Amino acid sequence: MSLVKANYYDSPEGSDLFGKMVATNKYAVAAGLGWSSVEVLMISKPKGVIPTLGRYVYFTGPFIGIASAFTVGAYAANRLRGKDDTLNYVVGAFAAGGVYGAWKRNVVAGLVTGLFFSIAGAVKKNSIEKGWEFFPEPKKHGVGALNPARYDFTLTQERERNWTK
Repeated sequence: MSLVKANYYDSPEGSDLFGKMVATNKYAVAAGLGWSSVEVLMISKPKGVIPTLGRYVYFTGPFIGIASAFTVGAYAANRLRGKDDTLNYVVGAFAAGGVYGAWKRNVVAGLVTGLFFSIAGAVKKNSIEKGWEFFPEPKKHGVGALNPARYDFTLTQERERNWTK
């Protein structure tokens, strides 16, 4: 299994916990490092290497914890119940919300985040079961001005080269 190309849906629900953990945590690491960079450069502006690394750990660690809690919660619910349905994602979402609430030291924030994640998880599970795409691929248009070097938008075409009278 390639760590870069790991996908959550490569294996059926309730199996291959390690592969699912890799798949969710690679996105958590990317989001955590991205948000940490924004926070360090624009908000907190720590002075020195150690405080900067501390801010990176402060944000990236909980992101990984939230993704891991969702994955383990959904996996455990599937294994305990023996069913593959939306409730597994709701259990995983509230586990992730619990990690967020512990990080912020606020129970209400954890419950609200768990509710938000459970709605998103239920919609995602519905999209998997019904076969529609949660985030569809953007359509490629044949003509557009985003790459003007590909198209000739001049009023007259250029004359052919090496011509004489």
